[in-house]
Amino acid sequence: MPKQVDHRERRETIARALWRVVERRGATHLTMREVAQEAGISLGQLQHYFGSRAQMLSFAMDFAGEQSARRLGLAMGALGGRPHPRDVLRAMLVEQLPLHADARATSRMSAAYVLEALHDEEVHARARGGLLQGRATVEQLVRQAVADGQLAPDRDPEVETDLLLALTGFATLLELDVVGPDAVLTAVDRHLDRLFAAPGDVGGDVAGR
Repeated sequence: MPKQVDHRERRETIARALWRVVERRGATHLTMREVAQEAGISLGQLQHYFGSRAQMLSFAMDFAGEQSARRLGLAMGALGGRPHPRDVLRAMLVEQLPLHADARATSRMSAAYVLEALHDEEVHARARGGLLQGRATVEQLVRQAVADGQLAPDRDPEVETDLLLALTGFATLLELDVVGPDAVLTAVDRHLDRLFAAPGDVGGDVAGR
């Protein structure tokens, strides 16, 4: 009997090969031939699964997103049944930062995907849709925290969402060794402490941690 090919597994093998190529050489000169060689398959086999570089990048990004969601799910499970929104937001933000090998792969794939999106309308639409969905999730958490009295009622959910998402910009500073992981986590925690502080705590113990 000929060996059955698990097409999903083959696609994931290609995606991981693409991650490794991006890790070593960046995305600027990424080619399908180079990814095929890294994956140990022929260019023709790779083209059987992906008809273009953009399709290959899109799948690799989707797969990275699935892995990120899995890690976030584990982190959320560790928080217990009804976690405080501050802890949920922290878990979400930390997952977006290149603080370990898998997260670095996801971060670098994201950077490559953004570069591709700037020159490909289809990739642009997919990337934008994913970011809008992620932003909506964060804003929903912020709005619910306001509604539940865990955030001050005068907080603007849209502005606070944008400020939270701005913290993911630490990814570039981490990658280029401008700041270290401890400094980034301190900044994330300080921002969340201030966001969720009671009015009388601002400038006091919370801000001074």
